[in-house]
Amino acid sequence: MMEINTEPLVLCRDAAGEFLLPAEMLAARFGWPTQTLRDYMRRGLVASRVERGVGEDDGRWRLSVRCGNRRWQAIVEADGSVRTQRLEVLPTSPRTAQR
Repeated sequence: MMEINTEPLVLCRDAAGEFLLPAEMLAARFGWPTQTLRDYMRRGLVASRVERGVGEDDGRWRLSVRCGNRRWQAIVEADGSVRTQRLEVLPTSPRTAQR
């Protein structure tokens, strides 16, 4: 796991309240050119998840974007500011490795 130490990041939301994650920002987090991430997205190889905080985490969200064995996660405050973010290289399962 690698903590990402970058300039402050504030994420925008659309009219429906959904977080907007610019491809340029995500590609930089993964260490790829933007076009590489866009290609993976077109091929259906990028998955995302949004989890709303409960209890002491109420008002925060955890955003996760996974592509292959890499996962970027961020904890986002109610105002859209990213509190923490990290990039993980996840172990491949034996089932995946056999393919």
